[in-house]
Amino acid sequence: MTFPYDKARLDALVADVEQRMANVEQTARAASQVQLRSRGLTQADFAEISRFAHSPGAPKELKELARRVDAGEMSWEDIATGKVVDDEGVQRALQTGVPDLQRAYTAIQEGNDPEDVVSAGSSRPGGRRDDDDDEPNRFTEDAW
Repeated sequence: MTFPYDKARLDALVADVEQRMANVEQTARAASQVQLRSRGLTQADFAEISRFAHSPGAPKELKELARRVDAGEMSWEDIATGKVVDDEGVQRALQTGVPDLQRAYTAIQEGNDPEDVVSAGSSRPGGRRDDDDDEPNRFTEDAW
């Protein structure tokens, strides 16, 4: 009895599948070596959040949240990880920045460079930079 398919063609197909499988394995090995850019917020990040929350320019909701963190009711890490996301005070504090975040998200979706969007939204000491007196000091739609 003879095999009804062309052996050379079948061997070529098997070789192609084996090569593709080897490529998948190589890609999987390479992907497993990739390190994430961020493993979350660091203690330095939490310190910066706390500094801002205690600053005169912080919204009153964020100041209240900082008072609760200082009192030991929760930590900045609890807030960042979502552990206390159902807390009304946390929700109020986070909502104070939502309009700015929505504008930033829209700007990025429109193709603006993320670093430019962040720069436009960052507050500057003294409210102004020496190189651009026309630039707003808060993230607003006219900042870009």
